[in-house]
Amino acid sequence: MLNRLRPQLKVIIDPVAKRIPINPNVLTIIGLLMSVLSAYMFSRKDLLLGGIFIALSGIVDILDGAVARNHSARTPFGGILDSTSDRFSDAFILIGIIYGGFVDWFIGALAIVASLSVSYVRARVEAEGIECNVGIAERAERLVILIMGVVLRVVFNFNFVYYAVILIVILGYLTVFQRIYHAWKQLKVNN
Repeated sequence: MLNRLRPQLKVIIDPVAKRIPINPNVLTIIGLLMSVLSAYMFSRKDLLLGGIFIALSGIVDILDGAVARNHSARTPFGGILDSTSDRFSDAFILIGIIYGGFVDWFIGALAIVASLSVSYVRARVEAEGIECNVGIAERAERLVILIMGVVLRVVFNFNFVYYAVILIVILGYLTVFQRIYHAWKQLKVNN
């Protein structure tokens, strides 16, 4: 869904990315470390810093790809590192939220599986040669939902983080089903 904003974001991000003289893989690791800090802050019940580190992690995640693209530094390894780091980041953040007591372990575990499954299904479908840019809850949407839950929790002192994670569970599994259905339709047409 937020992928539709990429052309507008590209106009803003690309000039910044052209000026960043850092290897994109280093940025990927920095983004991963930001998510670990986010998880740690959530585990310590520091919602504000947890949310800030989620946002910083997301910004660095956007920049690493833009830097690779703008410096002609895209590599297969960089793509693998970025994708793998994103999966770890998602899991770390949700584990921090669980440990901090903002959701119970079962809801948190469902959210982790949903987050990992969204990406796995896309990779598996694309391995069959089918483009799979479908679904309403990709990583960017899930991060925005978490950040909004944190902001609302800080402002209203009500555990909106719990409902944000529930929303991630629901939208995550819905996205998995959308992608599986998309693959089924494409494979049905091709056979």
